Amino acid sequence: MDYSELSAIQLDALQEVGNIGAGNAATSLSQLLNEKVDMTVPAVNVVPFDDIFSKIGIEEVVIGVIVRVLGDTPGNILFTLEKEVALKIISRLLGETQDEITEIGSSALCEIGNIISSSYMNAISKLTNLLIMPSVPAVTLDMMGAILSTTFIESGQFDEYVLDLETQFLQENQKISGHFYYIPMPGSLEKILSSLGIN
Repeated sequence: MDYSELSAIQLDALQEVGNIGAGNAATSLSQLLNEKVDMTVPAVNVVPFDDIFSKIGIEEVVIGVIVRVLGDTPGNILFTLEKEVALKIISRLLGETQDEITEIGSSALCEIGNIISSSYMNAISKLTNLLIMPSVPAVTLDMMGAILSTTFIESGQFDEYVLDLETQFLQENQKISGHFYYIPMPGSLEKILSSLGIN
């Protein structure tokens, strides 16, 4: 499916699914962090692959949590956070200030990535009755360009367009922005939209 040809109705449907997933993720994260977290998907963007590399700063060092999507709609999920934001979240979880991403910090980020990706997959699964499961997450700290290349191009899922669910967290009145890239393998997005009754 050429993402650039998605209609406004299809994009609205995907945003609604994203918001349901974000709501579920916010509830789980609130319990994990023991404080209120709001999470929304303000926009679903169809972004030309080259634009991602040119606009977001491919040399910016970020934390990437990569999850493989298994089941009826296989693909990849990549959730990215700025390093400082990730360290804040880890510090909150561990109860002490963290200056670097340690092994235990990576485990904490894996758990957060697992919660967020599972929340999205459960939202899609419930709405579509499709079987969708997450793999064990992997955490990487690298330049954005390197993470994207590894996740998408080398996995054979390179496409001209990428589906980017822009994500916003609100924690302690601070806005935290992250990006949630969902790259379905060929045929997966069609299955999701078809199951939603939107072709």
